[in-house]
Amino acid sequence: MSHNTFGHLFRVTTWGESHGPAIGAVVDGCPPGIALDAAEIQAYLDKRKPGQSRFTTQRQEADAVKILSGVFPDASGKQVATGTPIALEIENTDQRSKDYSDIKDKFRPGHADFTYDAKYGIRDYRGGGRSSARETASRVAAGAVARKVIAGVKVRGALVQIGQIKVDRGNWDWEEVQNNPFFSPDKQAAEHWADYLDKVRKAGSSVGAIIEVVAEGVPAGWGAPLYGKLDQDLASAMMSINAVKGVEIGDGMASAELTGEQNADELRIGADGAPEFLSNHAGGILGGISTGQPIVCRFAVKPTSSILSPRRTIDRQGHESEIITKGRHDPCVGIRAVPVGEAMMAIVLADHFLRHRGQTGA
Repeated sequence: MSHNTFGHLFRVTTWGESHGPAIGAVVDGCPPGIALDAAEIQAYLDKRKPGQSRFTTQRQEADAVKILSGVFPDASGKQVATGTPIALEIENTDQRSKDYSDIKDKFRPGHADFTYDAKYGIRDYRGGGRSSARETASRVAAGAVARKVIAGVKVRGALVQIGQIKVDRGNWDWEEVQNNPFFSPDKQAAEHWADYLDKVRKAGSSVGAIIEVVAEGVPAGWGAPLYGKLDQDLASAMMSINAVKGVEIGDGMASAELTGEQNADELRIGADGAPEFLSNHAGGILGGISTGQPIVCRFAVKPTSSILSPRRTIDRQGHESEIITKGRHDPCVGIRAVPVGEAMMAIVLADHFLRHRGQTGA
């Protein structure tokens, strides 16, 4: 299996399977001298790990990260990056492979079971192997390293829609994101989602979601035309996340409803003498290059395909059948996708920061 690496100068390779002994990532391109210890990485993994509320899978994983290479104590004894590949390992400790024994020869509708089997002629049915969202823990660990590379940039994510229930942007409060199990910036929306997801969970079903990730502090100039656009790489990064089926930057699809006058992000000179945009329909990127405004990216996550409702399918022998997926699954996988989206944003920005510095020296 190829294509397990993302990025150019800041490169991330993930490895491992959902029910294997461990998963992890190798981060290449981290500049030397950057302070890095496991506790900093762990803080982000703790946001993503399963079993933290009744609204996520009850698989109990500590997601404890180990740094196997790429760091060394400096003169003060602080662990810093050496400039060599940083290897990160996360042990799997709560696999229940027997939960999948009944469906090992059946293809889950809406899942990658069929396509993996069609491509490779073999698949790991225990949780989906590499197609499992378990892989995203590796991305979050790598994203923690990326954040250290772009220390002046703040990357934050929030859940803005579950099913048909959206947040009220008039209630947006970044501090509230840390106060509820949904990463919701709207306290009232979180309360509605709790009632709604309880019904979805008890019915053995699932539902999709939309996540918004915002990066502040990115200076103007990152990104490159025509085939190294910042928004192009962000779209690729977000679309690479398990279960993602749509990505937009700024107003995205809604831009089609606007006139040229409405869509234009007009400019003036600010009080400090620097250019100032009067709106941000473009999501902080024009011509593939950052404008200096907040970079805004949203992605849609489909409903979890592993559900208890009987679905029609076929098996590997070509027989028609029905399938019910038992085990521990997220009724809305989009909840835990918030820290994953943040990680992918950070990884892309770290890569473009190094590429920009390499080309301009700035």
